[in-house]
Amino acid sequence: MASVRQAARSVPTADLESFAECLKGSRRILALLGAGISAASGLPTFRGAGGLWRSFDATALATPGAFERNPGLVWQFYSYRRHMALQAQPNKAHYALAELSRMNKEFLTISQNVDGLSPRAGHPAEQLKLLHGSLYDLKCTSFYCDYTRSNDFTDPIVPSLDIPKKELFPAGSGEDSSGVANEVDISDVSNPIPDLKPEDLPKCPKCNGLLRPGVVWFGEALPKDTLNYVDEWIESGPIDLMLVIGTSSRVWPAAGYTDIARNHGARVAVINMDPNDVAGRNSMKGDWFFQGDASVIVPEILESVVGEI
Repeated sequence: MASVRQAARSVPTADLESFAECLKGSRRILALLGAGISAASGLPTFRGAGGLWRSFDATALATPGAFERNPGLVWQFYSYRRHMALQAQPNKAHYALAELSRMNKEFLTISQNVDGLSPRAGHPAEQLKLLHGSLYDLKCTSFYCDYTRSNDFTDPIVPSLDIPKKELFPAGSGEDSSGVANEVDISDVSNPIPDLKPEDLPKCPKCNGLLRPGVVWFGEALPKDTLNYVDEWIESGPIDLMLVIGTSSRVWPAAGYTDIARNHGARVAVINMDPNDVAGRNSMKGDWFFQGDASVIVPEILESVVGEI
């Protein structure tokens, strides 16, 4: 059995053994997560090439100005993202990190993801800091209202934001032996985009103002409480190990955490599909670069501590 498992390894044995030795001796561990960890769960990234939603540049919709100009369009984009994330399931990387977090109370994870997969994998909330908020959080846009709501998984959040569907094969057409109509989500230009009015969109129960997704948009400040918590955690002692998973580490302030961790003594392990998408790759002497699917690599390199996932 051991020989079969060894043959299935995707990480070179020498690298796996040296990392496992470091992991077992590490007390304070920091992890930084990017969109690459959720790719195996089927979630698309909306940055860079191909980052389109129904012919719109998705990043152009993630701004306060876009919401002010057309809140109905922006809400439809985020309703689609909420729906897709709810259909996805956490993968083995999410579960392995959640288990490591439960076993080691001095393990802190910083996530740039808004998809909710880490919390759904059981990652302890107190050890998971979300830099960019969550698709499932809401907040009021009224200047004088402080209403917020967390972990609202209603899909659709209001009836007008239901995802457009159409029949792929009508019931009884002979294309489907079940005799039941098959429906598929359509997220491209094959469906017209409804022109929703403000009254069709999620409303604040406190002041009846317009609610917005509780994510950090381009041009907005990251949550101060989260940044302060991370800074205080980093400064509270030496860091033994840092895991950089599925992120290019080119966007600040997240991009700076790797160097900060190194300055606090950390060795660094990077897990990424593309070696050309890793900032500072050439300066990783004494560290590890594991190329491949995070959902495969992460549980493999953590198995010596968390066991088989």
